Amino acid sequence: MGRLDGKVAVITGANSGIGLACAKRFAAEGARVFITGRRQAELNEAVAEVGHDARGVQGDVASLADLDRLYAIVREEAGRIDVLLANAGGGAFMPLADVTEEHYDRTFATNVKGTLFTVQKALPLLRDGASVILTGSTTGVTGGPAFSVYSASKAAIRNFARSWILDLAPRRIRVNVLAPGATATPGLRGLTQTEEQDRALVAALEAATPLGRMGSPDEIANAALFLASDESSFVNGSELFADGGSAQV
Repeated sequence: MGRLDGKVAVITGANSGIGLACAKRFAAEGARVFITGRRQAELNEAVAEVGHDARGVQGDVASLADLDRLYAIVREEAGRIDVLLANAGGGAFMPLADVTEEHYDRTFATNVKGTLFTVQKALPLLRDGASVILTGSTTGVTGGPAFSVYSASKAAIRNFARSWILDLAPRRIRVNVLAPGATATPGLRGLTQTEEQDRALVAALEAATPLGRMGSPDEIANAALFLASDESSFVNGSELFADGGSAQV
């Protein structure tokens, strides 16, 4: 018996990395999974990798029309949502002196606006007692050079959870933040421009993590599964760090 048997799960930003790992784990645990991604070819590959009759819906969470289309499909094909993982997000290094309006708008459109409306537009489909998981980051509670816009966007995610559990209390919908530390994903590797920069970044991240290594997407998916399952039925408004200790020291 799977830990998510009979549940309907929607995961945004599941083309690769943490989102894809979560989709695979949720499906293996019995959930009917709907996943989104901006790039259709990668989404098709992800759906095939997830298996278990997963359904892919191409779209950008920063587009309200794309979210409306996603939830219309979920409504027609499943009729409800038991687990919502608002995972889509991204960022880039940029020192304060170089931050542009375009950089700010792009980061907040996906990470903050996208998360807000991913959850808001799901409300009519979320069953009472559903689990909502927001993908945050250790950067939401720590400082770092050249990453302030991304970090601020993830700090906003943390407060969304604190506020939304009050808005949704009458429906007993739980909202929690999953805060990964440095994780070996294509998104992290995309932060650098050269192999030398990549090696330096990985070395710095490993040195800053008490466990001495980066996490794997599967390890983050294990934490997400706990928040998605009934095992976390009394966990609400929390921030679960899966970070090897990096934000705890």
